Amino acid sequence: MNIEQIYTGCLAQGAYYITSNGEAAIIDPLREVEPYLSRLSKDGVKLKYIFETHFHADFVSGHVDLSKETGAPIVYGPNAACEFDCISAVDGQEFKIGDITIKVLHTPGHTMESTTFLLKDENGKDYCIFSGDTLFLGDVGRPDLAQKAAHMTQDELAGLLYDSLMNKIMPLSDDVIVYPAHGAGSACGKNMMKETVDTLGNQKRVNYALNQPDRESFIKAVTEGLLPPPAYFGLNVAMNKKGYESFETVLSQGMKALSADEFELAAESTDALILDTRDNTLFYRGFIPQSINIGLTGDFAPWVGALIVDVKQPILLVTDEGNEEETVTRLSRVGFDHVIGHLKGGFKAWLDAGKEADIVDRITAEQFANEVKIGSDKVVDVRRESEYAAEHVEDAYNRPLAYINDWIKDVNPKEHFFLHCAGGYRSMMAASILQARGFRNFTEIAGGFGAISSTAIPKTDFICQSKIMHS
Repeated sequence: MNIEQIYTGCLAQGAYYITSNGEAAIIDPLREVEPYLSRLSKDGVKLKYIFETHFHADFVSGHVDLSKETGAPIVYGPNAACEFDCISAVDGQEFKIGDITIKVLHTPGHTMESTTFLLKDENGKDYCIFSGDTLFLGDVGRPDLAQKAAHMTQDELAGLLYDSLMNKIMPLSDDVIVYPAHGAGSACGKNMMKETVDTLGNQKRVNYALNQPDRESFIKAVTEGLLPPPAYFGLNVAMNKKGYESFETVLSQGMKALSADEFELAAESTDALILDTRDNTLFYRGFIPQSINIGLTGDFAPWVGALIVDVKQPILLVTDEGNEEETVTRLSRVGFDHVIGHLKGGFKAWLDAGKEADIVDRITAEQFANEVKIGSDKVVDVRRESEYAAEHVEDAYNRPLAYINDWIKDVNPKEHFFLHCAGGYRSMMAASILQARGFRNFTEIAGGFGAISSTAIPKTDFICQSKIMHS
């Protein structure tokens, strides 16, 4: 028996590749399936089942393409209404892969079909659980995402999640290994650990949700402090339920190279969004007017989902040369399949063609310290609420980037403001969106709060963010 966690940091997502005696299973695969096919061929094993812990909201799974390529059936838990061929298993049903067994533990609460897969080894001993979004390390799945589909309140779903955990998970042995679907950085939970594998016994000790004295306390604890889910989540759920365009087709379209003239014509003749994925340290010096900057080197795919939202939005790409395929791939993982081409030769080709360019007014933290007048100048901090609460520039306003589509309407174009995040990644996204919508009366700060912290600018006292999460 071999179990491999295939972890994708950008999505904070874990897929699982399991083999035993010539047969294999894959749990919660990523959108692009070629790496799995290559691995199956290399290992000389047959894919017997594709297991899905639930209909994912934060990424598009590779289940449909993988099933088409291999003939392996897709297995969900109870209540799964797929619009393609799948097995909606019954609670307690068992599936054999080589010498091991995977047992279905129906654990609704995060969603109604949410299922934990219990792996029993060749001796029939409970070995590990693939807990999906039911149990994370340090947290449990948020119970607010399935309210509409389940016709239940988030409190009712949280109660259902409590029952699932107490009746199906907690009775398992402490030495059972927990393999969750997500880790720290995912929007599917609020308090996840940075580790991606643990024992159930340790989770029983340290997980705040598993240590609530009763059902009522559990409901209160897991629903408290939930941020609104990213708006693209529902669109990804629909793709996972209904199926989608082949990844190879999506990649082929996105890899269409356009000259500067062709790119400009495409931008003018369609309603495509120009997405520039270069690093913020390059973007601010020059970019195609109206471009949105979301750097490929950060949490790229989740930010695309949160800020662009509509997975059907046509997109034109500007990337560093050689990053085109990686960019299209990562966009497809969150359902953005309508990349209609990319700028051949990158931004340099645009400049070489004599086209117009724009810049962002960026200054250093030292310049900011010399120029800002605390109390009279406006400072906008686009970090998360918890980051801002931990420590911030005195009198700064907190306007989290995730909600820019809401707060941008309140920006006064006549009032200058300074703009920053933690390191420059998020504030450059905000700057590009502001400028694309006609706001230019601001100055963005390089290095963000990390750089500002080393200056003499007055700041609030630091408070540990984990204390904020549990206060």
